[in-house]
Formats: sequence, C-alpha cells, structure tokens
Amino acid sequence: MNKWKESRFYRICCNYIFPLILLLYPLRHIYWGLDLWDTGYNYANFRYMGLEHMDSMWLFSTYLANVVGHFFTLLPGGHTLLFMNLYTGLFTSLLALTSYLFLTRRVKMPAGVVFVGEFAAVSLCFCPTALLYNYLTYVLFLAGVLFLYEGLLQEKNRYLVLAGVMLGTNIFVRFSNLPEAAMIVGVWAYAVICRKKWKKVLQETAFCMLGYIGAVFFWLGFLSLRYGLSSYVEGIKRLFAMTETATDYKASSMLYRMFSEYIENLYWVNRILFFAIPGIIVCMVLPKSFKWVKKIACAVFAAAAAVWLYTRKDAQGISLFCDLRFDEYSSMQKPATLFLMLTLVVCLVRVFGRKTEKKEKLLAGLIFLSVLLTSIGSNNGLFTSFNNLFLAAPYVLWNLYRLCRYQAEWKIPLVLPLKTLAMMFTTIFLFQSLGFGTRFVFAEATGIKSTAAKVENNAVLKGIRMSEERARWLQEISAYIADNQLMGREVILYGYIPSLSFYLELPSAFNPWSDLASYSTEAMAAAMEKMEAELAGDKELPIVILSKDCVADTDTLSAPTAGDPKLAMIVQFIEDYHYKITFSNEKFVLYEAAGE
Repeated sequence: MNKWKESRFYRICCNYIFPLILLLYPLRHIYWGLDLWDTGYNYANFRYMGLEHMDSMWLFSTYLANVVGHFFTLLPGGHTLLFMNLYTGLFTSLLALTSYLFLTRRVKMPAGVVFVGEFAAVSLCFCPTALLYNYLTYVLFLAGVLFLYEGLLQEKNRYLVLAGVMLGTNIFVRFSNLPEAAMIVGVWAYAVICRKKWKKVLQETAFCMLGYIGAVFFWLGFLSLRYGLSSYVEGIKRLFAMTETATDYKASSMLYRMFSEYIENLYWVNRILFFAIPGIIVCMVLPKSFKWVKKIACAVFAAAAAVWLYTRKDAQGISLFCDLRFDEYSSMQKPATLFLMLTLVVCLVRVFGRKTEKKEKLLAGLIFLSVLLTSIGSNNGLFTSFNNLFLAAPYVLWNLYRLCRYQAEWKIPLVLPLKTLAMMFTTIFLFQSLGFGTRFVFAEATGIKSTAAKVENNAVLKGIRMSEERARWLQEISAYIADNQLMGREVILYGYIPSLSFYLELPSAFNPWSDLASYSTEAMAAAMEKMEAELAGDKELPIVILSKDCVADTDTLSAPTAGDPKLAMIVQFIEDYHYKITFSNEKFVLYEAAGE
C-alpha cells in the first residue's frame, strides 16, 4: 500500500485526475430535461429579477441566490437552459472540490477514500442546480464550517469572524437558514473538550457573533437602500404568514418530519443488526485459531442481509429498501437515510472517544451539527441533507476504512460481525448512489424517463434532450409564440407550469408559480388588483397560459374553479377582459384578449 501511495501515478490521480473528475462529474446531465416546475421557475426569477415580475416574499427570502442567478443570465448563453445548467452546476463542482482539497490537504485523509466519498455525495444531489438558494446555502455553510474549524484549531479570531460572516450572509441566500446560527454550539463544545477558560470561550463567541451580526446589518442596510426597509420587512412578514396555508414549512413540521424519518428507518437498522447475531455467536464460540472460519461465516451472514434487503418488496413488487429503478427516489432514499444515521453515530463515537484527537473531535462535531441543521429550514425532510454530504460522506468512509484496516486493535467478538455488515452496507450505499447519480434527473418531483427528443424551434431549449411527448408540447407552443411575436409579453401562468416563463421568454405578470400553497390567495388577489390598476393606463394585456388540466372545456373556456379560489380569479379575469383561446395542445391552453 505504501509503494502505491508513493507512486507517480497515485500522485497524478490525487492532484489532477480526481479533482478533474469532481469538476466535471456534476455537469454530466446539464443537457437533460425537461422540468416544468422548479428549474424553469428559478431561472425565470433570475432572468426577470425584481418586484415587477417576482413576488416580494420570494425575492427577499432568497435574495442573494436571485442576485447570483441574475448575474449568470448576463453571461454568454445565459438566456438558454443548457448554459444556465452549466453555470449553476459549477456550484456542485465547487462544493466537491473544496471539500476534497480540505480533507486531503488539511485533515490528511487518504485521497482515494475522500474521492469515493465526494463522488457518492455528488451522485446523491437530486435537487436541480437551478435551486441556487440550496446550493449557495451549502457553499456558504461549508465555508462557515471550514472557517470555524480553522479558527478554533489555530485559535485565530479572524477565522471566527469570517465564519460568522458566512453564516450571517446565508440568511439572505435563504431566510430559513437562520437555524445555522446553532453552529455556535461547536465553539462551546470544543471549549469543553479543550477545557478552555470561560473568558476565552466568551471571546471566541463574541468574534463569531461580531461577524454574524455585522453581515446581517450590512445586507439589511443594502436592501434598505435598494428597495426600502419596509418592502423587505413586508416580504419577510409574508414568509412567516405563509405557514398558515403551507403548514409543512412550520418549524415544528420540519423537525417532526426529520426525526420521524430517522425513527421510521430504525425498522431497517434493527433487522440489519439481527444478521450480526449469528456472526457474534460464531466469533464467541470458536477459538482464535479459527480466524478464517469466523471471517467466512460473518461474510455469509452479511451477504444474506444484502439479499434480504434487495428482495423485500411491497404488494406492487417494488423494492422497499434497494430499488434498482435508478430514475426514482426509492433507489437511494432508504440507503441514504441509513447512511445519515451512521454518520451521526460515527460522529458521536469519535467526539466521545477517549483516544480521539482533539482536532478530529472538532471535525466530527461540526459534521454532526451540519447534518442536523441542513434539514432544518426546508420542507423536504432529510432530502436536503442527502444533498449536502460533501464533508460527511468522506469522513464516514474514512472511519470505516480505518476500522477495516486496523482490525488488530479490536479484540471483542462483536467487532468482526459489525465490521462485515458495515462493509456490506457501504457497498450497497455506494452502488445505489452511483446508479442514482448516473440516471436520475429531477422533473416534477420525480425522475426523467426519456431523453429521446429535442425541441428544434426554441433557442432557450437548444441542445436539451427530453421525452418525445414533452418535446412535442414545447415545439407546438414555441411555434405559436414565435409566429405571433409574443416573446417578451407578460404572462399569467397556472396549473404547475411556471417554467414556461423562462422557456418561452415570457416575463410573469406577477408570480409565475401562483398555484403554490406558499403563495396565499390574499397575496395573489392583491397582485392581480395592482396589475389591473396598471392596465387602466397604456399597459398591454398579458397573455394567459393554463395547464390543460385546469380547463374543462376548451370551446367554452369553462374551468373547474370550485375549491380553487386562485384559478377562479384567473377565470374571472379572462371573462372580464374578453379573452379567447388562440392556441391549445395536449398540455397547454393559451388565451389572448379579444381583438389582439
């Protein structure tokens, strides 16, 4: 092994090949589409950023993400889906490369182990990179963790200030990043580990808070000058009020979902550990001279556990733990949840281990906090933590690697069976992660099934591969938009089709995704009232595009508005301004005001 590590090829791999792969691998699917929800919605907000076309709540609660996204739209190709996927995809590359360099050069982990961990972390990034409020959050969170690590380890206050600046700035990337302030617990925990004097602890805390509060006041001051403090406060007040309609955004709901998913996954933990019992008995009964017999027996029981995990199916024949349909979340959800649980356990063991070095206790504690805090602030439960394993995955694999490599240190019979099961699960986790990363691309909360076709008459979608059905939908409506010179016109969209704003180059009249539960009926009514007041002047009437599901009869314009007050408002607007259907296909219905 030492000769391998000292070889020229190994150094080339560590210094060039591994980083190059981590740079390019996150960009593997930039030409796959087509998502009608989050991807185009976020890109539309980037391209048409501002209160004129965006909802104030969304503008201010994810302000810096929108600023960075808008900057990308000004770069070459920024008006196209392909180049925006490229620009935003580089954030994942940045996360993987930064973590790789830190763990290999600063922490001195084996480069091969770190590379495998980073590769798995990138593979589990299910979230579209268009959601910059997630990926920019991860970048600043990672920077905050690294500065905190260096500041505490080197006892340099400037790093503690920078850590506070990163976490304070993150509030303006996504307002729900407020819980990240709990990273201050890492400062106090490390103080206990190192038995620091309380004056030193207060000093370190003060430097962290100085950076945090300074960043908050800086961005508040900037936004006050740019938009007015009242506009920002009003937008954030609406963010808190949205929990009345979107209850899954309540703090209690987020915490409940996170812990319930961990508790639910104990079902699999208990059953996997059950397969260790025969191995433990064998190791206890047989004498030390039967070393290989013990290893073979434990390997057989671990293989039996793997077979059991892959063959457990529901009534429809779908695997309950390890689904091999890699374009579905089910292929990675249970293994990834179990890996998160393993991460928390490993971190706690290292933090409280008597032989663990102080610097590793610090790293383990910070990773523990980051895994927990990443899931808070989102209504996606543990999925947000799946998306942010850039430090955790390599660290856990490193600990498993050490466990397997230095087996002579372990004397009790319990270790060999558990180690064998850990190796089995790690193999499953890496295999499922690789399969998921190779095949899955987000499209309306599930995976893309086909990439057999392209849209040939739409510059925004040039080079993007999608299903033949979706290509036909977009080809037809793109032709109509181009033939009637509608590009640049404001649009009202409804029916979970917000991406059309970006794909068809139609700025939204108020909010491209007004059917979201987080966008209240009252907010939409106020926006439409404001729009109609502007129409009293010389402003051109917007076009209206509804999903075909919203329209009961395309000849009479009748729509099933019962129980949907937002759709009822749009239908009333259509009737009041004498709109008529001028285009429809299998998916979309387009309305224009009569006489246009």
